[in-house]
Parts: sequence; structure tokens; C-alpha cells
Amino acid sequence: MTDLNALKYTDEHEWLSITDGVATIGITDYAADKLGDVVFVELPAVGTEIASGSVVGEIESTKSVGELYAPLTGTVTEINDAVVDDPSLVNAEPFAAGWLIKISIAEGAADGLLDRDAYVALTEG
Repeated sequence: MTDLNALKYTDEHEWLSITDGVATIGITDYAADKLGDVVFVELPAVGTEIASGSVVGEIESTKSVGELYAPLTGTVTEINDAVVDDPSLVNAEPFAAGWLIKISIAEGAADGLLDRDAYVALTEG
């Protein structure tokens, strides 16, 4: 099980797990719940340079279409093909098998992101 307290979060309802300069990014269970049943995921290609705050993908559900924002600047090193093939993983396992992309980032790039307590306060407020 993923330690939710070890993750970083954004106010766009994304989570990040950072290891050795690579950030694994997904959407939170809160976002997945608000979207409803995810039926389509579009992700950027490996090697794509992304800028913090830019739209880098799309998540479609039975309720709506949501945009995936880059929480940090970096280069896409991997995408989760399993989610592209089976978008329901975003709902079923948002903090595990439902991750979306991995990007290489600069040291300290995630310092301004939310911790778990701040994210919980955001979603309950």
C-alpha cells in the first residue's frame, strides 16, 4: 500500500511520488471520485518536455472531460500504458496501478507542493 503521507500533492488534485529525481504522477482518489468512471486517458509521449502548469493530457469519464496538468517542469520518461489500455485503473487504484506519467525533474523542484495534511484541508474545505 502506498504511504499517502509520503506523497506530494497539487491543488489540481494530482499526487507525486519522487525518487532519485523522477516524479511519478497520478490523480488523487478525490479527483477520480469527482470524475466518475474513467473511460479514456490521453498521455504525452515519452521524451516530451513539459512545463509546470501546462496541459499534458486528458482524462475522460462518463461525467466529464478533465485536463491533466503538469505539476512540475521536466521530461516525460515513462507513461503508464496499462492505464491507456484500461482507464478504469485510475478509479480502482489511483495511488498504485493507476499512476499516469513519470517525469525527470530538477532537485528541489517539488519543494512548493502540498503535503498530505494541506491537501486534506484543501479537499475538505
